[in-house]
Amino acid sequence: MHVILDYGLGYLYSVQKGFERVGLDTVITDDLTMIRNAKSIILPGVGAYRDAVKLLREKGMFEVIIEEAKKGKPVLGICLGMQLLYDKSYEYGEYEGLGLIQGEIRIMDISLKVPHMGWNSLIFDRPEDPLLKYISQGDYVYYVHSYYADSDKKEVVAHSNYEIDIPGIVKNENVYGIQFHPEKSGLVGHNILRAYKELII
Repeated sequence: MHVILDYGLGYLYSVQKGFERVGLDTVITDDLTMIRNAKSIILPGVGAYRDAVKLLREKGMFEVIIEEAKKGKPVLGICLGMQLLYDKSYEYGEYEGLGLIQGEIRIMDISLKVPHMGWNSLIFDRPEDPLLKYISQGDYVYYVHSYYADSDKKEVVAHSNYEIDIPGIVKNENVYGIQFHPEKSGLVGHNILRAYKELII
């Protein structure tokens, strides 16, 4: 069983459909026992970081995600879900994240239009990573965000450039994050989810 976390801030069914198209059955749930018993955890999210952290804590998921990740269970964060994997965010204040990846979430302080919304190409930092096996450098993916992960870049698998380098795919051991929306990124997104499915089954 693979679970998509329902904590009140997510495009749950589009993410579920994306995985369904690559043949991975998922269950949308907020049940802590199901989360603990799952083979993998998918953490989607849209909206504000502070609201997401508050809801995860209220539902008891915050510590469970950390516990399960530290046991080696695969965890995938998508969009805001990826940002939640980091140490903290400075979105409308300062908020502690899950701390599964080192770094901080900061506003995109650039001259280009923010939010960064639309298609952008991927540049591979770790071309050997298995999540990239079915896509090519330069392939386009779909972003919608105003904040980005600021770190020492050791976790970055692939990035896009939008005046600054934006981590697009990140990894720390069994924890992956995807800043863009794979479920809205056509065949490229499909092939990323396909590769992820192969990693966790």
